[in-house]
Amino acid sequence: MPRTHLAVAGTSIDCADPGELAQFYLALLGGELLWENSESVGLRTQSGLNIVAQTVENYIPPVWPSTSIVHFDVDTGGDLAGAVAYAVECGAREAAEQPDHRWRVLLDPAGHPFCITTEVYDGREGQ
Repeated sequence: MPRTHLAVAGTSIDCADPGELAQFYLALLGGELLWENSESVGLRTQSGLNIVAQTVENYIPPVWPSTSIVHFDVDTGGDLAGAVAYAVECGAREAAEQPDHRWRVLLDPAGHPFCITTEVYDGREGQ
């Protein structure tokens, strides 16, 4: 059987309020709203990432750093402090634990962690 080549269509993020979470990521990352209904909101960021904020009944936010989770790494373009301040202005909050000075860990309005960094992925990570 020939192998099928798959592509990531988007990243779904569980939450209690998809509208609030989608507005946060649109403010933080820019982009466009793809759809909005009572169960989910889809958006495409300026960098082309599709994010779906989806309602989960009795949603419980993850606990960072102890819960195994997938998270976004956001490039600042060089101004870490300014990017952190902007993210907080958009509705994020800084996590209590900060394990590395090159990164700032923040939490989105639904409690999901994401990292802001000046470290850019260039295909040579880990070298």
